[in-house]
Amino acid sequence: MVFYQKKDGYCYNSDTLFLYDFISSFNPQNNLLDIGSGCGILGLLLKNKFNINLDQIDIQEENINLNKKNANINNLESNIYFNDFSKYKTSIKYDFIVSNPPYYESSIKSQNSHLAISRYNEYLNLEDLIKHSNTLLKPSGEFIFCYDARLFDKVVNVLTKYKLNICDIKFVHPTSEKKAKLVLIRSKKSSHSIMNVHPSLIATNGNINSIQAQKIFNEVKLDSIKI
Repeated sequence: MVFYQKKDGYCYNSDTLFLYDFISSFNPQNNLLDIGSGCGILGLLLKNKFNINLDQIDIQEENINLNKKNANINNLESNIYFNDFSKYKTSIKYDFIVSNPPYYESSIKSQNSHLAISRYNEYLNLEDLIKHSNTLLKPSGEFIFCYDARLFDKVVNVLTKYKLNICDIKFVHPTSEKKAKLVLIRSKKSSHSIMNVHPSLIATNGNINSIQAQKIFNEVKLDSIKI
């Protein structure tokens, strides 16, 4: 697949690909919403692999244009909305909602507005993300996303507040010696399942990709073009 991205803006990274692989293990079907879609990569990868009705939403017009371009060039159908997710209204109820949301604290912020909006949580805070996702899910719908591993306790509290039960988690470590930086989370409405803690994903082994990571990269086979 080919993806156009901004040369001087936010670009997708391995976090999105690890999240894609995690979501894929739960075989998403029917109506799926991709929040903060950026250039469209997460939702379009899932659309390419699964039989889903895809909606994507982003707050930045530049991203919407890239998302549409990438959907067209890869011959994939997606309903793409230019909107603030916290204000997004629809009659559709989703089976799956997915997101690689902005989760960095804004104490030291990039002067590049495209980067800032894509990275910092003041533009879509955790509570608004989870609260509004909950209203858009079907009674047994799933919200699958990634977040800063250091904030996992906060994520648990907010998910619990809005009655979304964590069913599966996987931590991602830069190397086997370093602490987890990312956590992949599958939550579900109307669920009382015991949380399944998956083996951690180690991203690199020295200066090369780990076998786990390389397997994911080999599957997606991406060609990135910066414009």
